[in-house]
Amino acid sequence: MKVRWYGQSAFALVGESNAVFIDPFGDMEGARARGMIWNYPAIADATADLLLVTHEHGDHNAVQVVSGVTQTVRSSAGTFDTPMGRVIGVASEHDAVAGTKRGANVIYLFELGGIRVCHMGDFGQAELRSAQRAAIGDVDLLFVPVGGMATIDGRMAADLVEELNPSWVVPMHYRTPAISFLDTADAFLQAVKGEVVALDRSAFDTDEMRPEDGRLIVMPAPPVNH
Repeated sequence: MKVRWYGQSAFALVGESNAVFIDPFGDMEGARARGMIWNYPAIADATADLLLVTHEHGDHNAVQVVSGVTQTVRSSAGTFDTPMGRVIGVASEHDAVAGTKRGANVIYLFELGGIRVCHMGDFGQAELRSAQRAAIGDVDLLFVPVGGMATIDGRMAADLVEELNPSWVVPMHYRTPAISFLDTADAFLQAVKGEVVALDRSAFDTDEMRPEDGRLIVMPAPPVNH
């Protein structure tokens, strides 16, 4: 499976015959108008069979920037039949106060190329509830927010990694040179258990980065404007 990070929580995952895109962002001029720095390159070349949106915030729900989509699952919990097989959406919250501050969030699970993928979206709960943990099940590749402020922080993300016990972990939704808000990934990297692999590119192939023993924490390079 080829994995490409577009910045924030936006990822393209490409298998032998199917592709999925998760949480695309669009024009972020509104954030810049509020004094934030947002310098991730615009998503201009993305195609996918399946498009997943974890929640309805502008840095996650720009469905119009992804082309070729035959099915979209948008901010919905449930079990869905898709071009990639079954997708499970697990209801969760964007904050630690039952969604009353930032609203709902959906955790998505699916299998691609024999790898069970879990994208946590903007998960903000202090911890998983037992029903959520049971619904998630086994995880091979975990995308987890680590930047705090609007989601769980680095320490909480590291605890979640231990609970879910994936083979690959890709942190997301944290401060990079491209954005001025959220916390950096430093606290997460200090707390998480596993081999950290910092890449000089924003994409990687799971076939080329298989953990021999234990867990890989894969850090794609933040995309930059040229």
